[in-house]
Amino acid sequence: MKRNKKAGPKKKKKAKRLHERNRNQDRYDLEALIEVKPELKEYLKPNKHGVETVDFSQAPAVKLLNQAILSHYYGVVNWDFPPKYLCPPIPGRADYLHYLADLLREDNYGKIPTKGIKVLDIGTGASCIYPVIGVTEYNWNFIASDVNPEAVHSAKNIVDNNPSLIRKIDCRLQKDPNSFFNGVVKSAENFDLTMCNPPFHASIEEAREGNMRKVQNLTGKEVLNPRRNFSGVREELVYEGGEYAFIKAMINESKIFADQCFWFSTLVSKKTNLDKIYTVLDAIGTQEVRTLDMATGNKTSRIVAWTFLSPELQQDWKKSRWSKKKSTEEE
Repeated sequence: MKRNKKAGPKKKKKAKRLHERNRNQDRYDLEALIEVKPELKEYLKPNKHGVETVDFSQAPAVKLLNQAILSHYYGVVNWDFPPKYLCPPIPGRADYLHYLADLLREDNYGKIPTKGIKVLDIGTGASCIYPVIGVTEYNWNFIASDVNPEAVHSAKNIVDNNPSLIRKIDCRLQKDPNSFFNGVVKSAENFDLTMCNPPFHASIEEAREGNMRKVQNLTGKEVLNPRRNFSGVREELVYEGGEYAFIKAMINESKIFADQCFWFSTLVSKKTNLDKIYTVLDAIGTQEVRTLDMATGNKTSRIVAWTFLSPELQQDWKKSRWSKKKSTEEE
């Protein structure tokens, strides 16, 4: 059995900027964004070069900016959620989906399959951001799961208030906080992709320290209470053992659903976790592992994707699920 151990050098792609299909390659058109979200104007300030920009140290500014981006660039007008939840940056979230689309394209003879593609978003959050962008960009179908009932309720409200999302996103509550697929994935349900943005921190204290550094980097000032600037509930920020423990548990459970998904995937923020993740993936019997590097500004992250399907089963999957479906030509 040939296995791509530790992702393999030929399968690792370097990224230096936003994906070529990302709608926010260039500077934000602030004039257009303010037109759709006038309140955003109150949070503009000159940067060190004297150029007017958004004050990213203010939580309301970040949320207004993302609402304006979704409205202006994506046509999603009604996107709101309780202020205590994380507000995801749209360009970076969009990149994850674009790279997953490329992953499918590589396995589909240079074309991105769109019609009928089904994706599981683990930990969708109150913002439901990955399904929102995935439906808009690729017309994919999503199962959006979360362990937090209030977050699921918020995600449902977003779907219900945007006609383009209705019947494309199914929001499901994960009742077992220690499970990822069990209790959400049905016995006869298949997924072309799964995706996840894991909790980054091992404790609330670690999350607060990271939050403080983030605010201080943005403002250049000492911050005594960073919680006033950035939000996030425990489920979004913390998992016992941190990012690696979360991903390890998810990989181990994915084996149970080996024949129900083509590509499992997760974001990996900490590069130091990669070798340990590869070791787990190799030990559990994956057929192939791919690592895709992403970069947003000065921040570097990566996607690790794995499949249990043999080359023969991969071919069967493509023929039964993709070959008769309309595809987007390679750009």
